[in-house]
This record gives sequence, structure tokens and C-alpha cells, in this order.
Amino acid sequence: MDKADRRQRFFEEVRAEQPDLALLCLLVGAEADPDLGTADMAACMDELDRIAEAVVRHRVPEGPYGWAEALADVLGEGYGFHGVQSDYQRLDSSLLQHVLRRRRGLPILLSVVWVEVGRRLDAPVYGVALPGHFVIGVGEPDRQHVLADPFRGGQALTVQDTELLVSGTAGTTLTPSMLVPAEPLEIIARILNNIRAWAAVRPEHTSVQLWAVDLSLLLPHHPARLRFERAQLLVQQGDFLTGCVEMEEYAQVVAPLDPAAAETVRQRARAARAMLN
Repeated sequence: MDKADRRQRFFEEVRAEQPDLALLCLLVGAEADPDLGTADMAACMDELDRIAEAVVRHRVPEGPYGWAEALADVLGEGYGFHGVQSDYQRLDSSLLQHVLRRRRGLPILLSVVWVEVGRRLDAPVYGVALPGHFVIGVGEPDRQHVLADPFRGGQALTVQDTELLVSGTAGTTLTPSMLVPAEPLEIIARILNNIRAWAAVRPEHTSVQLWAVDLSLLLPHHPARLRFERAQLLVQQGDFLTGCVEMEEYAQVVAPLDPAAAETVRQRARAARAMLN
């Protein structure tokens, strides 16, 4: 697939009735690795199938705690999926194809592996988007369930563990609303935000930030400010004309709500246009 085909497929999948989380992650990964083709994506899906089969061979779990233990035994202990602090400095920690190969990644990508393996087994596994960290839940969210941390190999979390995790990473208090299952598009949006944040502090990777913004703009719901971010990135890459045009369009959108902000954007657009001379 070329870039246009990949993005069209991403656009269609995020509007599907039941978006395929693994496929969306691989389409994100293909932006970073354009040589990642259909056959490579199929191989990644096959790997998830094999891991799911290994869970069943290990034992037939019963109940949330049984499932959590079985997944930790196979994915954490057997396959060695986990994370370390240095993974936060690597782009491939946010790309599913590399996480499946390295058995390492960010909490959210490791959680995707857990969720996708669980989905293949009809197991009650779902993502939980805690502030500052991402974990999984197993069971019924509003009834009996257990939380586990794939970044730590699937370690089960008590309520106190979760409270300490939230306060330590985000400096806030755990609330019930933080424990609701994360939908696939929420997970993809958060992955793209992570990639944008990674690239934003690395000026040599402006192109990475740009494709992450482009994919974010294909989501059904996204912050309007992303359009301004895209315009700024285009200017940084030397596409002054397109960048200033997009800034002017963004200024028209925000002007009714925040005239001062709109004027600031217009000034940026004029500065970009001046670079054409």
C-alpha cells in the first residue's frame, strides 16, 4: 500500500462499527515504516493468534483472576512482554510491529497486545486509560474485575497499587471514572498523542510529528488546534505557502470564540507568507 491507500484504509477503519484496534495500530506503524506491507501486517496478526493459542495451551482460565494470571504467565513470563524506562525514549515503543518483535514497548502498546490476545479468546480484557499510565482490566468493569499492568509483565494491581500509580504518575486522586474501558479510537488517539509528544522535543523528527497529526485529523473527533499544529509543522518543513493558508483557515474558525488568538495566528501566517519573498 502507498501512503494514500494506507490513510484511506485508516479513515475507513476508524469509522467502522467495530474498529480493529490491531489493524489501526499497524497502519500507524506503517507511517513510520513505509515498507510494512499487507503481508507484514498479516504476519503480525498471525503472531497475536499464536500467542492466544499459547494461552489456551497453558490453561483454560476461569473468572477474571484466572484470566489475569494466565495472561501474565504466558505474555509476561513466557513471551517476556514488559517495559523499562528507556522505552519511553524510543519511537518503536509506540509501533505494534516492533513491540511484537522486541517484546518491549510503552504501557499502552503492551496493553494493546493483552487486549488483542484477549479478544481472540473471547476473554473479558479491556484497556484502562489511567492518567499518566495505561493498564488493562479483566472482568466486568462495574462488577468483579482485576486490574493488571502489562508494563510490569501483567502484575496484578490492588486498589492501593492503582491509587499510588495514579498519584505518582499524574499527581491526582484515583476516581471511578478513570477505570472505565477505553474504546479503540480513544486508544489510537492516545498513541498518536504519545508519538506527537515524542517527536515534538526532537526537531529532527518533524516529519514524524506531521504524520501523527495527519492521522489524528482523520479521527472522527479531534481538537481543532491540531490544524494549527499541522500548519506550523508545514512552515518548519519549508512549505510556507500551504502552512500560511492553513493558519489563515484556522484563524477564521477560532475568531468567533477568541479574536485575540485568531489575530496571533494571522500574524504567524503573515510571517510565514513573508518567507516566500
